[in-house]
Amino acid sequence: MTAQPLVFCFKAMTQLELAKAGEISPQMKEVARREGIDAEFVRQGVAQGTIVIPANVNHANLIPCGIGQGLSTKINANLGTSSDFGNIDTEMEKLRVAVAFGADAVMDLSTGDNMNEIRRAVVAASSIPVGTVPIYQAGIEAIARTGAIVQMTADDLFNAIEEHARDGVDFVTVHCGVTRSAIERLRQRRRVADVVSRGGAFLIGWIIYNNRENPLYEQYDRLLDIAKKYDVTLSLGDGMRPGCLADATDPAQIEELLTLGELVQRARAAGVQAMVEGPGHVPLNQIEANVRLQKAICQGAPFYVLGPLVTDVAAGYDHISGAIGGAIAAAAGADFLCYVTPAEHLSLPDPEDVKQGVIASRIAAHAADIAKGVKGAKDWDLKMSLARKRLDWDEQARLSLDPEGHRKVHARYATLGKACSMCGQYCAMALVEEYLGIHTPRC
Repeated sequence: MTAQPLVFCFKAMTQLELAKAGEISPQMKEVARREGIDAEFVRQGVAQGTIVIPANVNHANLIPCGIGQGLSTKINANLGTSSDFGNIDTEMEKLRVAVAFGADAVMDLSTGDNMNEIRRAVVAASSIPVGTVPIYQAGIEAIARTGAIVQMTADDLFNAIEEHARDGVDFVTVHCGVTRSAIERLRQRRRVADVVSRGGAFLIGWIIYNNRENPLYEQYDRLLDIAKKYDVTLSLGDGMRPGCLADATDPAQIEELLTLGELVQRARAAGVQAMVEGPGHVPLNQIEANVRLQKAICQGAPFYVLGPLVTDVAAGYDHISGAIGGAIAAAAGADFLCYVTPAEHLSLPDPEDVKQGVIASRIAAHAADIAKGVKGAKDWDLKMSLARKRLDWDEQARLSLDPEGHRKVHARYATLGKACSMCGQYCAMALVEEYLGIHTPRC
């Protein structure tokens, strides 16, 4: 059964407040139905803050999605224009591809022209949660108006956040942990790659130039008021995330994480859902420790990781590097994987890059779900194995992540029998079936 968008009337209480009051909302029921679990489990997770349901009251065509402990690992696909390329048509096509290949959420990271038009079009067209980084708009508009990002005001930033919330954006990345203290840590131990977060870089420049604290941290209650009004989930951004392996798990990253742990508690107390973003570029042997550290410091808040990339030398193939790190991170407890495309570090991704990034991240998420024992995860693989044993190519295609691609590759070379062209008449399973009389069980 295909899920349908749920239409809700405006409510005075957020998902978190409803859950704390013992009420199971329609969104919680839908998440439970899609996950095949009890709705009370979802309610308890939302109440505790270990599950979030990004669902802006103004996103009318949204099919709710749950992210967090005990649920299947979710993936996000980044869309968006740059100052060099992209328009509303390119982003609508990327959105279509992302949804078609199984993304659970998208983020519009546009920094080119017509940001408002593109964001509103993405929200209107998307049945899955939409995220944004409002500081991009605030900073770019400050440049257009004054010639410099550092001339952005706190009001500019909060006005952009509220505009995105009013437009129906379900979660916003806000770099509240980029504080003067974190910058001092960065000064004390300079990095190889310094800071690779655009939002983090915007704020670092602003803080140093104006000799003031980060408005997102200093006026956090103002941010909470906006988020509560529209039931926007805060994605507490990692502006100090490592941009290369040499910078992983350093004092600046940990300083920011400690701050985010405090802000998670304040968000929960205010009735606002929050998740926490994580690195970045991390060596294989540090990934599990990073996840455990985040879960401990942030009281089990859903963890949203970019990759992580496990090597710095995979340009053009970073979707593979990111999928390796994502599988390890999710198996260790990360809840939400931001995809990485082959174009990472090289260019703005095109629709084919989006497809490859989504599929790579879905492989990582599913592999982790099998390891975590997520309900139904291994059943999918068993069905595929039985179809392979039967040499049922139509069923294999139906069960695959990319049915069209599956059929195309299978048909690449002609074969005389039922087996594929890899083994032809010497297919091991067909031979065993013939000589030992083993018959395949059916689901």
